[in-house]
Amino acid sequence: MKSTIFSVAAFAAFAAAAPAQNNLLAIRQAAPAITDGDILNYALTLEHLEDNFYRQVLDKFSESDFADAGFDAAFYANLKTISKDESVHVSFLTAALKAANVDAVAECTYDFGLTSVNMSIATASILEGVGVSAYLGAAADIMSKNYLTAAGSILTVESRHSAYIRDALAQSPFPSPFDVPLTYNQVYTLAAPFIKSCPESNPPLPVKAFPTLTASPENPKTITSGTEITLLTDGYTVKAADGQSQIYAAFITVTGPVFAEATPVEGGFTLTVPEAPEGGAPIAGQTYVVLTGCNTVVTDMTTAAGPALLEVAPAF
Repeated sequence: MKSTIFSVAAFAAFAAAAPAQNNLLAIRQAAPAITDGDILNYALTLEHLEDNFYRQVLDKFSESDFADAGFDAAFYANLKTISKDESVHVSFLTAALKAANVDAVAECTYDFGLTSVNMSIATASILEGVGVSAYLGAAADIMSKNYLTAAGSILTVESRHSAYIRDALAQSPFPSPFDVPLTYNQVYTLAAPFIKSCPESNPPLPVKAFPTLTASPENPKTITSGTEITLLTDGYTVKAADGQSQIYAAFITVTGPVFAEATPVEGGFTLTVPEAPEGGAPIAGQTYVVLTGCNTVVTDMTTAAGPALLEVAPAF
């Protein structure tokens, strides 16, 4: 089985290959107002992606392939259960949208770069983690109590999926006492490299993708607070509006972003991973970082690029 750094490196390589104007924009952009129907379709978009991903993995690799990669029969059987869970989530959300007289988004065309079992499971870990953060970030916007409860019940299942797969990859299954909420656009940006095209008939979603930001493959294998890392801005340059002001890396946590000064280098920025302030959520596990010119808040208006994905080792 592969180490913690493998999953992030695999995603970084795949994301870096995505064009600057990603094809995920085929899910057409709409006005920024968010309705429960939008949120359900946003969730369905992610569930379609996960559902298709697991079906591709299980179609491409046999139980014998998993065994050769170091994953036993029990893991293979549980992965099939996870795949079924995602299919059920798709059916449930589609039915909920139909009952609400809202057109449901259909499955898109995807490219997950499934070159090996190990890379596939590393990608699964990332997708499950992003799924947890997506549901958590959207929860506050859901107006219907019934929809909120349903979304919460999916969130807890996604969290169990994430913990199980992380443990199989020799990562901490619960590296932090808090999960990280992400905004619609942050999640959209992370999903972008995998989605190649979508049906023209799909209803528009009020989302946009930020420029891709990735962790350098040259970063240390173990990252903790105090580790110097590099984030890559492949194919573009991030500068302050005045050309002089400081650029910051903002580490997203449930208790608010934690900022670190980012120093420009060729192809990106270097920075030192900060420590969360006392009383704040720790920076640990699957971690999300954006570049910004502001060191007080992170909004879609202040985000210049990202999120990038990092795996940060727990401090305890």
